[in-house]
Amino acid sequence: MRSVVALGIVAALALAARAATTPGPDLAQLISLAQGGDAKARMALAYRYRDGDGVERDYAEAIRWAHLVADQGDAGAMDFVGWMFFQGLGVEPSAEIALGYFKAAAAESPSAAGNLGLCHFAGQGVDQDTRKALAAWTKGAELGHGPSASTAAMVHLAGDDVPVDAKLARELAERAAALDDPSGLVVLGELQFQAGEIEAARASWARVARMAPTGATGQPTQPGDQMAAQQGADLLKLIDFRDRKGEPGTFALVSMPHILQGWNNCGATSCAMLARAGGKRVGSWDLKRLCPSPIGTGTDWGDLLAAGNALGLRWTLKTFTPDDDGFARATAFARAELDAGRPLVIDFKFTGPEYPNGEAGHTLTLVGYLAQEDLYVLCNPAIATPGLQLITAADLDRYWRSDHYGALSNGVLSRPAIVLGQ
Repeated sequence: MRSVVALGIVAALALAARAATTPGPDLAQLISLAQGGDAKARMALAYRYRDGDGVERDYAEAIRWAHLVADQGDAGAMDFVGWMFFQGLGVEPSAEIALGYFKAAAAESPSAAGNLGLCHFAGQGVDQDTRKALAAWTKGAELGHGPSASTAAMVHLAGDDVPVDAKLARELAERAAALDDPSGLVVLGELQFQAGEIEAARASWARVARMAPTGATGQPTQPGDQMAAQQGADLLKLIDFRDRKGEPGTFALVSMPHILQGWNNCGATSCAMLARAGGKRVGSWDLKRLCPSPIGTGTDWGDLLAAGNALGLRWTLKTFTPDDDGFARATAFARAELDAGRPLVIDFKFTGPEYPNGEAGHTLTLVGYLAQEDLYVLCNPAIATPGLQLITAADLDRYWRSDHYGALSNGVLSRPAIVLGQ
């Protein structure tokens, strides 16, 4: 299965360095200063070329200027170069080289500490090790990196590969919120909601919802900085449904334990959430290790089904045609499952020139619907805990389809779902 997570929805784990957006010299002046050895000018050019800010985007030129500063031991520049190697921007991708840069910079660069944690958590360039990831993220949080604090909070809260520590999760979420990290505000709101602090939760989610433009619902491919704000708005809308008993045919919202995915680990993570919903406590990495594909690569759904069976779970693969009739049948089936308290694992396909080879995929779960507004509720392992987000029926129709979920697809486009046995 090719499950690519290079989408806006991976904001919770995408910890790349960002440029400061302050006025400065024009391009000609920057080039002159950079050619004279000015480190700040060189990095300003690196960001401009990386982001296409006032110049044609040129990753090779971006990394050339950043390299000159990184070679002088500048931690921020080393983190920049490391991320370019991690993503393969302007260079051949190499998690091992990226890891080396992140390690060298992590003591001084908050973002590098966050990226080092990502490498350890997702087994990129190094063996997967959640405890080492948490150590790096703790350092990042101490240095003022909000995404490190919020990511560590989510891992402690889920107890994925480590014991659950709700107290530490709360402390880290509060640290992330104090740093104005959008994901941190989402997580803090969820912890407040779980503690019965409903008005505090509303305040946290309202605060994040004001950080970027939001709509009645989001769009699955929107940028990560907008996704967290939209998630806050969605959670405000859902807050009154979460403690209500479902009304078949009207609405359903199944409680789904959220786990934050590692890099390219959406399939195993979604199925681990499904296992937990079925009463079997299992972590995403536990499930991934039951599959033959290496950590950091997509997971064949046939292997996920076999892993579920090995855990004593009766999982079944259902497929529906990608046409209008197939969508009607798929959503009727999904609503019946949700009315019975059974969530589903589904697969999305994204197409467009912005994706490698013109397409990408993402596995997530379907946990609810609001019939009157023709909305559905997702629990997404790529966004902040609790992972809930709303999607319109039109967008669900557009994206719930795949021909890359594994050998079982036979390359045929369909609407696949892994469901709990009855």
